[in-house]
Amino acid sequence: MKNDGAALVLFSGGQDSTVCLAYALDRYGRVETVGFDYGQRHGVELECRQTVRSEIARVFPAWGSRLGPDRVLHIASFGAIADTALTSEAEIVMLESGLPSTFVPGRNLVFFTYAAALGYRRGLHTLIGGMCETDYSGYPDCRDATLRALGEAIRLGTEIPFTIETPLMWLSKAETWELAERLGGQALIDLMIEHTHTCYRGERGKRHDWGYGCGTCPACELRARGYEQWQAARAENRRRQSG
Repeated sequence: MKNDGAALVLFSGGQDSTVCLAYALDRYGRVETVGFDYGQRHGVELECRQTVRSEIARVFPAWGSRLGPDRVLHIASFGAIADTALTSEAEIVMLESGLPSTFVPGRNLVFFTYAAALGYRRGLHTLIGGMCETDYSGYPDCRDATLRALGEAIRLGTEIPFTIETPLMWLSKAETWELAERLGGQALIDLMIEHTHTCYRGERGKRHDWGYGCGTCPACELRARGYEQWQAARAENRRRQSG
């Protein structure tokens, strides 16, 4: 543990947010989680959240002792306003704007604002999210500049020194797998593959090497490519070490 402070993790039950939860548990003395039910079509991730939390506490007892309460905030009206492929049965396609139809406008802005309100009451002034600008779907509210501006707005609006941490911001998906291995070894990798959920279509009928999903939506494609690149890098490192 590197810090005896406290943190609130935006935890969806997906692979990236699970790595962020492990990062927080490795770093902070008290960690709570918050999730959001905004009417997402891949609502199965909400079902996975408690399983992932329970498995982390079971497999990593030291982390389990630091893992505090979880809350799910219901904001379905936001999803209804957004009306995207993540909140309806619309086809997942690329739009003329250059963004995929899975983009939910302002989603991360809303998430962090709600998280800050919760953190204000809970004394949790470090907010941690799995947003990434290096290897992502192009969502503008995942960008570092967006979240730095939002962090300043939250600090001004609450007069509390909130900090937004995004440990995956400059990592590729392959490097995110590498970080997971550094944090929790093969045990964390196995837990992520078996219990997390990231697929936009909510598909859990097929298990791939990298986890469950349809295999064709943008989230699955990113996950699969990152896993394959990470595995290739591991194999190359082993070859060099043995040579």
